[in-house]
Amino acid sequence: MNLLDKDTSLTEIKPHHYQLTVSDNWSISGIPNGGYLLALMANAMMRRSDKKNTPILTVNYLSRTEPGDAEIFIEEISRSAQFNRLQARLTQNGKEKMRAMGTFAVETAECFIKRYEKSPPAISPLEDCVAIPEMPTYTLYGRMDARLDPACAGWMQGRLTEQSEHKGWISFKDSRPHDAISVALVADAFPPPLFASQGLIAWVPTIELTVNIRNIPQTRWLKCIFRTNFINCGLLEADGEIWDENGELIAISRQIAQFRKIA
Repeated sequence: MNLLDKDTSLTEIKPHHYQLTVSDNWSISGIPNGGYLLALMANAMMRRSDKKNTPILTVNYLSRTEPGDAEIFIEEISRSAQFNRLQARLTQNGKEKMRAMGTFAVETAECFIKRYEKSPPAISPLEDCVAIPEMPTYTLYGRMDARLDPACAGWMQGRLTEQSEHKGWISFKDSRPHDAISVALVADAFPPPLFASQGLIAWVPTIELTVNIRNIPQTRWLKCIFRTNFINCGLLEADGEIWDENGELIAISRQIAQFRKIA
């Protein structure tokens, strides 16, 4: 079993009620990564839904989730011939930490139009990109091989850019194949793009994350780009695109986060 599968495993103790352990294997400074937490919620909702296709996932992070025991409660909001809509609540010690919504579509071979008005991001070859190093308290990068394009990686040596943009490649170090669960993780696996223009001056806790999964990747490596255009009133957005090596759009995302100066 791959590590992510182990760390997103669930035990159903009652109908629509799951026990789990939030792992420290996907953390940033000891705090479980938001994409990993969304992957947990998505897995629970997909266990409940008889439709699995093109998930649209939105999660609100209400307070800090810690590594350790947790529970997830699933509620079906609506069901139709095309869609299931579900709600998930994650609690620890009786306190709600996260609430997510998921919309799951029926699988269909029908695709009346396929039109991409944007191309995959132009990213330097994999061997020329800068690997995000493994660090003792950044366990996420011990599991994920994330490499930044040199054009946006200068902040790691104090060289900043004019644009708050990160683009690069990502895969699992244990070569785990991708699925909807892993795409949810990837959507929050790069450092905040504002680091490229501002450096490590701020803590950027996520308030809300939405991931719209269009396809399941068919390649090991994924090409990602994340861009922040507006920072004001202590808030910012990060818009993302995830593509596979075949030029297929995998997912689009939007994250709303706080901009908090490091003391």
